[in-house]
Amino acid sequence: MSVQQHDIDPAFSAFVTERLGAIEARLLAAAEADTDFVTAAASHIIRAGGKRFRPLLVVLASQLLPGADPDRIDRAAIVVELTHVASLYHDDVMDEAEVRRAGPSANARWDNTVAILVGDFLFSRASSTVATLGTEYVTLQAETFARLVQGQIAETRGPLPGTDRLAHYLSVLADKTGSLIAASARFGGMVCGAEPAVLDALARYGEEIGLVFQLSDDILDIVSDSSGKRPGTDLREGVWTLPTLLVAASTDPADARLRELVSRPLTEEAEVHEALTLLRAHPLLRAAREEVARRAEVARSHLTPLPAGPARDALSALCDQVVSRSF
Repeated sequence: MSVQQHDIDPAFSAFVTERLGAIEARLLAAAEADTDFVTAAASHIIRAGGKRFRPLLVVLASQLLPGADPDRIDRAAIVVELTHVASLYHDDVMDEAEVRRAGPSANARWDNTVAILVGDFLFSRASSTVATLGTEYVTLQAETFARLVQGQIAETRGPLPGTDRLAHYLSVLADKTGSLIAASARFGGMVCGAEPAVLDALARYGEEIGLVFQLSDDILDIVSDSSGKRPGTDLREGVWTLPTLLVAASTDPADARLRELVSRPLTEEAEVHEALTLLRAHPLLRAAREEVARRAEVARSHLTPLPAGPARDALSALCDQVVSRSF
């Protein structure tokens, strides 16, 4: 993602673009290992591209106050993106995924053992980088990693009997996705020396915009033909998302067939097509979009304590960009 607002200072936008370019190069450098094989495996997902949403938040938040050192900005961004990429290697093993970012996943190209160990290698690179920033960064990274792991465990176990499935899903997203995006925003504020109240506001914003980001992906999997994966991937895998959880909670007899379809992995393409057709026409899809838009406004409200300027404007504009992806 990028800064996309016509009234944002061109010099500010140019600075953000420059930093993201430098971060991209340093990500690849961080993936270099002692052997060509490990280097190729460790850079596999990085080279496949990505939205770089977490580094973008680091860069934007770092510009709330003047004087942030570009090298420290880059290192903070590298920490969060390496952590994210490393987690993808592990996620693909647990999900038995065959595709990642429109290409073969690492576990499909090599095997599960290589993918797990490469994920560990990238976590180690993130750890050695965060140690150069200071103990407060190390502490936040460790706390964030603990939430990531707990979120993955909660997702793997599923909701306990009697637990609301939507509440469980949102809790998993907060830990698996929101926590690292919250840390990204806080890291940026730390780099520029923001006061604790601003850092807390950035973390609240980051966690909420992280949920918005993932929930918009839930909708994209239903409505988009250009999201980097085939529409209906979640339906094929039997993965619960915001729209399907809303359908599952429906008591309308007219939804009986759709409830049955979303209750299990769909192995027949005809059923995937049927489910997508029904979901795209269903009022609950509009309700899901309204929930995404509502949460984006909650995220924007957390920006109030931040210093006025192009950085805050860009963070606010991200709320609109994330929502517009799913409309």
